[in-house]
Amino acid sequence: MHFTNQELFELLEEKADIYNRTSFIETDPIQIPHQFTKKEDIEIAGFLVATIAWGQRKSIINNGNKLMQIMGSSPHEFIMDFAEKSKSHSSFVHRTFNGIDCNYFFAALKNIYQKHGGLEKVFSKNINKKTIDLKEQIINFRHVFFELNHPLRTLKHISNPADNSAAKRINMYLRWMVRNDKRGVDFGLWKNISPSLLSCPLDVHSGGVARKLEILKRTQNDWKAVEELSNKLKSFNPKDPIKYDYALFGLGAFEGFNK
Repeated sequence: MHFTNQELFELLEEKADIYNRTSFIETDPIQIPHQFTKKEDIEIAGFLVATIAWGQRKSIINNGNKLMQIMGSSPHEFIMDFAEKSKSHSSFVHRTFNGIDCNYFFAALKNIYQKHGGLEKVFSKNINKKTIDLKEQIINFRHVFFELNHPLRTLKHISNPADNSAAKRINMYLRWMVRNDKRGVDFGLWKNISPSLLSCPLDVHSGGVARKLEILKRTQNDWKAVEELSNKLKSFNPKDPIKYDYALFGLGAFEGFNK
């Protein structure tokens, strides 16, 4: 299936416009942080639900809501008051993410807000005019996140682009926090990171559609594929390339385009 660059641009624009609307929230895990208005609540809720965002979307949303209930629907207040002796979350399970991981995630987030100025500050550290993407920011964030004594099993729940991981869930989370197009889906809360630096959240839908459209040649869903796809999307829109994540995901998840 071959498209000219102009045809690709028009298709991506059309589909991004269709799916980048508030109706998208109804079936997407982004609905969890949309329950809140306070910046810290949104970014903590978003981070936690993005972390468990693999598998069926319905299950992700159900378990995301369970996490919010554990936190008393006040994520920031819960994190700042968190004591590791608490047992209220020990039964939480989403696939391989369990109460042990939950316990460490709460402790690590408390450390980030107490010692490092919060999630935005950690992700935006050392950004300068030479920064071309957020790979180093993600790697740095992972170092900070695991600076406390941590269970080895929990390491797998924060992807590492230094090991060539596609880091799909972190890239999706960064899209939520950074993109600010006033369309009501992404939050645009973080002003210190330019949307031009974002990378595409690469999953079975976006990767499959991108390969069918021939804008991604690499067969593995890894960081090299993320760079290849994101650079191609930047050729269509250098300032906001990841708005096309909506087009790729929508074509795959809702239209079965990659089947």
